[in-house]
Amino acid sequence: MTAKKRTRNGRTAALAVLTVCLIAAGTAAALVAARSANTAADANRTYTVTQETVKNIIEISGTVSAADEQTLKAAGDGTVTAVYVGEGDAVKKGTVLLQLDDTEQTYALAKHDYDIAQARISGSQRELELLTLQRLSLVKKRENRQIVANFDGVIAEFSAATGDYLEAKDSVGTIIDRSYLSASVEVVETDAPKLQAGQLVRCTFPAYDGGTITGYVVSYPAVGSVTSRGASIVKVKIRIDDPPESILPYYSFTGEIEISPEESLLLAAKEAVGREGGTQFVEKIKRDGTAERVTVTAEPYGSDFMRITEGSVAEGDVLKAQSAPRVSGTGKSAAGNTRQSTDKTENAQQSGFSLPGSGGAGVPGMSGGPGGSGGGMPPMR
Repeated sequence: MTAKKRTRNGRTAALAVLTVCLIAAGTAAALVAARSANTAADANRTYTVTQETVKNIIEISGTVSAADEQTLKAAGDGTVTAVYVGEGDAVKKGTVLLQLDDTEQTYALAKHDYDIAQARISGSQRELELLTLQRLSLVKKRENRQIVANFDGVIAEFSAATGDYLEAKDSVGTIIDRSYLSASVEVVETDAPKLQAGQLVRCTFPAYDGGTITGYVVSYPAVGSVTSRGASIVKVKIRIDDPPESILPYYSFTGEIEISPEESLLLAAKEAVGREGGTQFVEKIKRDGTAERVTVTAEPYGSDFMRITEGSVAEGDVLKAQSAPRVSGTGKSAAGNTRQSTDKTENAQQSGFSLPGSGGAGVPGMSGGPGGSGGGMPPMR
């Protein structure tokens, strides 16, 4: 009876070992099949060439001011006796815009001219010189009874009429010079080293639907400043020549200072660019499905792409894969599944058996395993 139990136990152990071997063989076959499938998939993988436009810019915002602005104010009290312009009129430098009553000043100047004439007849030379200097003051007082344009411009505002009484420093309007517009914009300290006078500035105005308007950098100081928010900035002056008439002073805008011209880049996945004998190449898939090898010059662009700088490649071209894509979290490529296969082998060894060809410790009772002499399974009883 003891012998029968041993025989049954031996058969049971043999069946268990056989089952483990079959499972191991099946696992190995599955791994080989998966590896072959991945290799085939990678061989058929394709990538499309894309084009990317790169801008090297500094973003800005602000409000524009007129090239020049004059507030029209009376130099003294008086009644308006004449008005020569209206709102919206274009004027030249020196144009008289408004006249105040100057009767008193005109009389004083005429009386002074009479005194000068008398001094030339009977007065001394010194007296004549003093009277001549005094006349300059009287002329200036009469001129101050007028409001005059200080530059060529346009009457933006005007609110005086004949008969109005004005007090000194009363404002009656504004002249602006719109030959150009200017703005002072803030640039953060990290972008300041990129600035140069003459750089193009493209501005967009919410009040203007005619597209972007081009200006340029005029100047920027050699010292920065600190805003109320505690940020270190440089104040940059920009200018827009001949602006559209619909853009008025104090209109807001957003814009871009162009550090370098826009650049179009041809990009391909790293896996689509191969190297052979020190020469880079890609394989373009033609319409008939065949691949054409094209020599290119490419350089890394980020972690996943190559920038193609030379070669007969265009946007939309389909390229054949030359290497397998990288798998996140591993140091190997997806084609070989090396890391996964190694992990399964180690797990099998720790479980007490080895995969075919792994050279592991083996299964008890089999070649290389404890209790076995190279004869395989134990004898059946």
